[in-house]
Amino acid sequence: MSSPLLDRKQTHFVFWRPGARESPPRLVIGVGAFAAGKPPALVDERHIPMVDSAESPDLWELAAANLGLQEGQVYHYWFEVPDTAPFRPSGASLRCTDPAAYAVDWRLRANGGDNDAAAAIVRWRHGKLCPTDAEGEPILFAQQGGAEARDVPMATLPTNNRLVIYELPTAWTKIGDLVDSHNVGVGTFRDVQALIDGGTTTRRGHFTHTRRLRDHRHLVELGINALELLPPADTFADRRSWGYATSNYFSPDFDLGRPLDPAEPAAANDAKASTAVGDLLALVRSCHGNGIRFFYDAVMAFANHDPYRIGDFLDFHVFFTDLTNGPFDHLDPEQDGRDGFGGDLWKYAFTQRSYDPLTGATSDLVRARRHMITHLLHWMRQYHVDGLRLDSVNNYGNWDFAGDIRRETRAAWNARWNAEGNPAGGADERFLVVGEELSVPKSLLGHLDGLWNEDWKRAVRKVIVGQNADGEPSFEWSVRKLIDCRNLGFADGTQAVNYVGSHDVGGQGNERLFNYLDFQGVAFKEKPIKLAFACLLSSVGIPMILAGDEFGDQHDIDIFRGDRDGHTPDTDKQLDPVNFDRLDNDPWRQDLFRYVSRLVKLRTRADALSVNDTAFIHVDFNDGKRVVVWKRGRDGVDAPVVVVANFSDWGTADPLHPESEYVVPGWPATPSGKRWREVTQDREVQAGRAGREPLFPWEAKVYVLE
Repeated sequence: MSSPLLDRKQTHFVFWRPGARESPPRLVIGVGAFAAGKPPALVDERHIPMVDSAESPDLWELAAANLGLQEGQVYHYWFEVPDTAPFRPSGASLRCTDPAAYAVDWRLRANGGDNDAAAAIVRWRHGKLCPTDAEGEPILFAQQGGAEARDVPMATLPTNNRLVIYELPTAWTKIGDLVDSHNVGVGTFRDVQALIDGGTTTRRGHFTHTRRLRDHRHLVELGINALELLPPADTFADRRSWGYATSNYFSPDFDLGRPLDPAEPAAANDAKASTAVGDLLALVRSCHGNGIRFFYDAVMAFANHDPYRIGDFLDFHVFFTDLTNGPFDHLDPEQDGRDGFGGDLWKYAFTQRSYDPLTGATSDLVRARRHMITHLLHWMRQYHVDGLRLDSVNNYGNWDFAGDIRRETRAAWNARWNAEGNPAGGADERFLVVGEELSVPKSLLGHLDGLWNEDWKRAVRKVIVGQNADGEPSFEWSVRKLIDCRNLGFADGTQAVNYVGSHDVGGQGNERLFNYLDFQGVAFKEKPIKLAFACLLSSVGIPMILAGDEFGDQHDIDIFRGDRDGHTPDTDKQLDPVNFDRLDNDPWRQDLFRYVSRLVKLRTRADALSVNDTAFIHVDFNDGKRVVVWKRGRDGVDAPVVVVANFSDWGTADPLHPESEYVVPGWPATPSGKRWREVTQDREVQAGRAGREPLFPWEAKVYVLE
């Protein structure tokens, strides 16, 4: 996973700034130790002009070996430049964060106000500038020796066709204090690790108040094998929220490395150093050690106060010259129509001749694209992420860029696979690049490996309350399209990420599943939630579970579906943390969790569910029934999985009578020595009763041949 820019950063302070050259940037660095105080400060601050790099006139640099740095010491620094933002015409000298900073320290800020810039931090160790935390030295995957520094073999991780993804906003892992009468999430990377390691980890977070998470390894018990954290990169604003306002792309989020201590005053918590680098590395190790892949959620359509906003705006960002009549940019008209959601759009269709941080050569390229791909390679190299979720790809305004991402990151993944001596073949099926665009444009497939399947969410929410999917006149075909994504235009199950809900819980139809059913007037929610998960975990596609849905958590903040005091449906959607106490306290939620867990574990191990092959063997719409039966797996190859789903109020008469039955014609034969097991209740089926068991209303039974 080589990148000349990343390689050079190990020995030099490097600033890729291809714009104006009349004023060389200066390195502002504290040669002494960080000094806490009000405000904090650098000790022995030095201002050192940077020089042209021999590598390219687009690079400014200083050799670290010539700066008198002390072995093992942490250094805080900025680059100082004339402000390049076209909407601030003064051109005043400002400090900007290193755009490729390994980590940042928001306790030490420059400029103030709207121009706030965090100090970058780095450690000088054995002649190299190393990623670090301010007050601790993390163990990097790249370090030699010591079992703790090594990762598990890449070939031991699950393949794409067996994934079950758990989507988790990091902050949602812990309930904080009331803010405007609402509990907000204040979770950290350590809290996420506690979901995997429970009470066994030294980085267990602060779950002592939550018995479920103190005494259990929640994600291991659930059985998921992929974790997608909502953006873990650092943010300027949106602090301790869900992270869709990235500022410092190469750095893990500062606040997600600072667990709050409720016993400490606010000032003491604010003064704490972040351990984000070490905590995130430890989290990824825990994931991989438990057979869980780690997906990085990248927000690359727009940025919020990233360093190039100060350091080189027009080479990297779109400048809106007409805000009255909509987005317009005379420099780059192809960006017209994109939404930056209050941030700065990246200039992804503006070709210039420049240094390439990926090859070291000078060529015609789009600088913003190469900067973003370099940041992805950094996350893959430093944190060993093995999947990418690309947010809001429609706001790239450029499908070619999506293709660039897939090509370059897959090449880097395969290079690491080969360098580590993994078996020939098998690399491609253990890395995935998925895009989020809620209109689900199939034209993006080929540029990307897969797409979020928003259509699946909308369809499943209809069928579990007995309605046809939107625009579908047939209930039967609503279910057929739900269960086999090839009926929706996908060519393979790994191209579609299916989900019953996602973090976008704002607005009608997008609520948490529990709240959606509440709005639909469904009083008893356990059965339709189970039915939704039976569909999710037996359908063609990669299933994804929103944190908390596995036990029917509900959104406690009023997501008002209309205007209320200036609020929109999205106003509070990102604030509400997962309430794991509900799982510990509510028996029906414990039963739901066990139900989902059994299906998750079946999904990850059953060959029949790892292939596309699907056959609908029975449909019954007589006498008020809506019963659909499907079989997954290759005939004569895989042990079949059969789902009998009842989407209606109808149920078998006297279902507890030993002779009561519902007959499914065409049930697969039972070979000698084999038996059927019904997975949702974890029970062996009586001989001769498979395909002849009674059905309850709104129930799905899932059978596997063993």
